[in-house]
Amino acid sequence: MTFASLGLIEPLLRALEALGYQTPTPVQAKAIPPVLEGRDLMAAAQTGTGKTAGFALPLLQRLTMEGPKVAANSVRALVLVPTRELAEQVHEAIRQYAEHLPLATYAVYGGVSINPQMMKLRRGVDVLVATPGRLLDLHRQNAVKFSQVQTLILDEADRMLDLGFSEELRDIYAALPKRRQTLLFSATFSDSIRALAGQMLDNPLSIEVSPRNVAASSVKQWVVTVDKKRKSELFIHLLKKQRWSQVLVFAKTRVGVDQLVDRLQGLSINADGIHGDKPQATRQRALDRFKAGEVQILVATDVAARGLDIDDLPTVVNLDLPIVAEDYVHRIGRTGRAGQTGEAISLVCADEVELLSSIEVLTRQTLQRREEPDFIPEHRVPATDASGQILKKPKKPKKPKTGGGGKRNLGKWVDSGETVAEAPAAKPVRKVPAFNTGPRKRKP
Repeated sequence: MTFASLGLIEPLLRALEALGYQTPTPVQAKAIPPVLEGRDLMAAAQTGTGKTAGFALPLLQRLTMEGPKVAANSVRALVLVPTRELAEQVHEAIRQYAEHLPLATYAVYGGVSINPQMMKLRRGVDVLVATPGRLLDLHRQNAVKFSQVQTLILDEADRMLDLGFSEELRDIYAALPKRRQTLLFSATFSDSIRALAGQMLDNPLSIEVSPRNVAASSVKQWVVTVDKKRKSELFIHLLKKQRWSQVLVFAKTRVGVDQLVDRLQGLSINADGIHGDKPQATRQRALDRFKAGEVQILVATDVAARGLDIDDLPTVVNLDLPIVAEDYVHRIGRTGRAGQTGEAISLVCADEVELLSSIEVLTRQTLQRREEPDFIPEHRVPATDASGQILKKPKKPKKPKTGGGGKRNLGKWVDSGETVAEAPAAKPVRKVPAFNTGPRKRKP
């Protein structure tokens, strides 16, 4: 099968040839024909399998062949994405595909000045990639109108339809034309999200080109167990031992990102970090330097789990496991893309055993465990498997006995020869009568 056999026009084929695209991926082969026909679509495929081209190529062709010219402050197609980074990535791909087409494309998102975006939208844009919050800001200021929208695309639809975006999406949907094509693309769809999406689409075609919520087979996954307080130390040990050339590290919190970056830089390791507290320009600069190979280690919160497309990224490390199991699939999908191989390593402590179990259930595989001799945890991580069972619960520490022998229990055993500070005697508990809201009676 070729892109030409899917019915794409010559300007798109020329752009694909320049980009080195030779054969459609499975999701592209299944999605492009129905999108060209104007069908509503729900498409699930693993991260890194070419979903953006799956919706962008037929969208650009339809805009070129159909409909009036875009009016001032208007858009003809909306692509909604959850993060600024994904907006930049998707827009860049669309811009490259549209190289030989008479179409205007643009991306808008928060964290940067709104005024240049308002200026750009004055002439109208054929394809607008946007995060929901900034799009609503522009719409409420009449900088963008929706009357010409003929196609709506939700990229990473599972996240877009999650509770965090539901209010913004409701407002956007209310402002859109009733008659339109709607496309939902994502690596993962939960059953509840599928049910919700089914109410928004008109007789949608559903395609899945791989088992749901399964990471790409090109990614080798394994787990190293370790005590929580030694995770950063273990990462630095593995970095030197494995001689990793370039690593994307995911941490749970912004503080965790900054602490690891500071520690790495203190060891003269070229590292940078991105998270929601950093200005967009700073985040973009860090990404660009990482993609160019100028930064060896990029540490990020889940703001980077979606929207990072880095050629030949060999290694992803989960310093902390994600709270939402689906985010694990997106995180490790940053490596092993476009047929390349990669590895994903998770540093797991005893507190994360429930999260590990959820990931194994979601991906339907038991992750291989390894131990580093100098980092064997004091708090052992119970065994888990893909059935969801935690095979061995950690033993609870025995409570020390209280009482005689001249010993006093202060949360640990104290030898009778030690001097301890006396704790103040506990006050007796006084019962408080029920509060009476009625009028007080005077004593006679």
